[in-house]
Amino acid sequence: MLSFVARRLGLLLVVLAGLSLLLFAWVRALPGDPARALLGERATPAGIAAVTERYGFDQPLWQQYVTYVGRLLTGDFGASIRTGEPVLATFAERFPATVELAVAALLIAVVAGIPLGYLAARRRGGALDHLAVGGSLLGVVVPVFFLAVLLKYLFALQLGLFPTAGRQDARIDATHVTGFYVLDGLLTREWDASWDALVHLALPALALASIPLAIIVRITRASVLDVLGDDHVRTARAKGLPSSVVSRRHVLRNALLPVSTTLGLQAGALLSGAVLTETVFAINGIGSYLFQAVTQLDYPVLQGFILFIAVVYALVNLLVDVSYGLVDPRVRVS
Repeated sequence: MLSFVARRLGLLLVVLAGLSLLLFAWVRALPGDPARALLGERATPAGIAAVTERYGFDQPLWQQYVTYVGRLLTGDFGASIRTGEPVLATFAERFPATVELAVAALLIAVVAGIPLGYLAARRRGGALDHLAVGGSLLGVVVPVFFLAVLLKYLFALQLGLFPTAGRQDARIDATHVTGFYVLDGLLTREWDASWDALVHLALPALALASIPLAIIVRITRASVLDVLGDDHVRTARAKGLPSSVVSRRHVLRNALLPVSTTLGLQAGALLSGAVLTETVFAINGIGSYLFQAVTQLDYPVLQGFILFIAVVYALVNLLVDVSYGLVDPRVRVS
């Protein structure tokens, strides 16, 4: 197990090295001039030249990349061209908001998706099965930003059941310990703050959960149908084992392996896919900040944030690989 983790971490370093080069090339290929984007209407030839020299954009690309990698090796991810704030500090400040949103969306997808997919498989061809398959197709094809706007308009603006934006009511004097507002309220026993954060989280989490929910339903349904036809399930039933035991030990547990793979992929996708959802609901997470960085050609922020997200994505999938042996004893990580 330890050797497997060590190999994967070594592979992660290689991937990050390649990603740093691709990121560097990609951000330089974006249309526009970062100096002109920073200065805006105040841009003059002298001002553009000064900003270009200040940030080293006048140097050859290979020299810029060597300087960039050298700073990365020392833990220096640079500072935002727009605000001057260190990229690492900004990421640490905004990351909890995105993680809280992604975790909430993933919980919704798992809690609703696995039981629904399992029941749809057990009632194959029935009304619930058709509803689950049709709903999952709809969940995949409907754009997340459209669903976010629709939920906000209907439940927040028209019905007034949920807040329209933000992570918490500004009038609540909440104590923020970790940056995860729901958790902070629980740790400090400020129940009203925790509940208000949950209410603010409901609509964006539901919108973001639409695609992973649809995928988990379909993967679970297909996996359960495949396991139901296996010999060991028929043998267990022939032995007279209770239906609940067969379902829990022989069907659901064996069907969870491909679902676990899907969860790992979706967890990473949620972190990177929260851009539009955070923008619609004015959540100050890494997604909305990345959107601003793209529009304003903030090279250090783009490079640093995407690298951080890649590391988190890789670590999540490493945990999924390790969990294979726990979900299915037939699988051994070596």
